[in-house]
Amino acid sequence: MAQLHASERTRRAEQTGRPGKITGCFFLFTGGIHFGIVAAGTEFYRHFADEALLPFITVAWHEVFMANPAAWGMALSFGEVALGLLLLRGGGWATAGWVGVIAFHLGLLLFGWGFWLWSVPALAFLVPSALAHRRRQHPQEKGRFP
Repeated sequence: MAQLHASERTRRAEQTGRPGKITGCFFLFTGGIHFGIVAAGTEFYRHFADEALLPFITVAWHEVFMANPAAWGMALSFGEVALGLLLLRGGGWATAGWVGVIAFHLGLLLFGWGFWLWSVPALAFLVPSALAHRRRQHPQEKGRFP
């Protein structure tokens, strides 16, 4: 059997919805990480926004998030788990999940240049995967953007 070219493997993965399953599982995992951080000690979050690109983000982080880091950490955990479950559910639910994970990574960009090292490659995976999901959900609109 001949090996598939990378573009063919990518196309087949997109048709199966595998990127949504992978991303969904990843977000379930990261939701668990935040649960663990809250359980172990919320001081881990203290310096998260110190290198934010806009000063008001650093101020808001310290005045809002760090005012009650356990509650906000759990909200972050539940939010990531919810996004993961939406992606794993598939169908129209996954559309909301894709919007959420893309928005999440766009938001991370505001926390400093270091987060760009993670978020830009992640978005390079997430955006095409979300568009492939949309094409699977609306096959009759093939000629239309996106």
